[in-house]
Amino acid sequence: MAADNETPTCTFSFSEALDFDPELADLMKHRSPTRIRLPYGDAEAWLVTGFDAVKQVTTDARFSRAGIIGHDYPRMTAEPIVSPESINVMDVPQSSRVRHLASQAFTQPRVDLMRDRIVGLTDRLLDDMEKAGPPADVVEHLADRLPQHAVLDLLGIEREDWSRIGKAVHQLLVVGEGGKEAAVKAKADLTDYFAQLVALRRTSPGPDIISAMAAARENEDHLDDRELAVMALTLALSGQDTATCEISNIVYLLLTQPDLMRDLTARPETLTDVLHEMLRCIPFRKGVGIPRVALEDVELDGAQIKAGDFVHVSYLTANRDPERYQAPHDIDPERPSAPHMTFGWGGHRCIAMPLAMAELEVAVGRLVERFPNLRLAVPPEKVRWDTETIRRFPLELPVTW
Repeated sequence: MAADNETPTCTFSFSEALDFDPELADLMKHRSPTRIRLPYGDAEAWLVTGFDAVKQVTTDARFSRAGIIGHDYPRMTAEPIVSPESINVMDVPQSSRVRHLASQAFTQPRVDLMRDRIVGLTDRLLDDMEKAGPPADVVEHLADRLPQHAVLDLLGIEREDWSRIGKAVHQLLVVGEGGKEAAVKAKADLTDYFAQLVALRRTSPGPDIISAMAAARENEDHLDDRELAVMALTLALSGQDTATCEISNIVYLLLTQPDLMRDLTARPETLTDVLHEMLRCIPFRKGVGIPRVALEDVELDGAQIKAGDFVHVSYLTANRDPERYQAPHDIDPERPSAPHMTFGWGGHRCIAMPLAMAELEVAVGRLVERFPNLRLAVPPEKVRWDTETIRRFPLELPVTW
């Protein structure tokens, strides 16, 4: 840790099971925004940790995502993951326009149709796991495959390309400097791939998300080819990244906290609420994501943020804010429902959240129903965890039943 008069460099490299990063926990104690440095980028940043302050930054037009474009902004990865054209670095009103059009692919009727396909995929994967017999790896059989199969299937990507896309997505998430060249190439390859796929869907639409977004209209307005390609890439990234982590992490919690598993097995109707409580508490990624830039001087929770300063928010700490959640580090299935920030907040809340929740509900619900006596086949301390990327999830979960 740096001396009191120095800005600490935060590696956010903690990877021990699902324990909360002690570096983040220490920064939470400051309550007001804190100055930090990250492994990459040529500037310092403010880190905002409290729920209400994070909510303000993510909804206040004085903090701009688009303002980071063209800057070597402070970040976790050697190569910026986000594309300059992505909705993740747009501000209102442009982001509202793109979100409104793209969200037409995620209406409840469409998600219900997607759920039917996810159920079919899940059941086939669990059939294979059952045939393989115990011990079997839940990560290999379910958590790795279902999110990738589901999002790539729903995007209309041919099966022979799934492995290629999956490898490129993984390369973008590596944190080491040695992976920068490979990450740059992976981003370029993915961008080109989705540009070609969008052009194909314009002339040959199908029952996929890209075709649905291509058909979306608001009067005469529609998404152009570049916007569609970047949106498809964003969905491919988040659809594999987040869901893979969360399925693995949720199953790990259920297997290592028997009371949670017993409660869910006895009351399957509580599945959605229990999932949200686990999602609130799970540190599914390391550190922080995409920053914002202050467009003018702002006083926030006692901190004087200057125009041009980079500002990072931590959804992980906001989800554990003791001023919002009683006993915030505990997973309480009986906790009164309260929105969390795992899917983001404000104008950059994940537009595919309905699809993500459908995946989690189907994957976890079917797993618990099919294997009510599921248990780890190794001691918890023997479970191996990802240390190469910004994600937090077990690399394997050997189970028996």
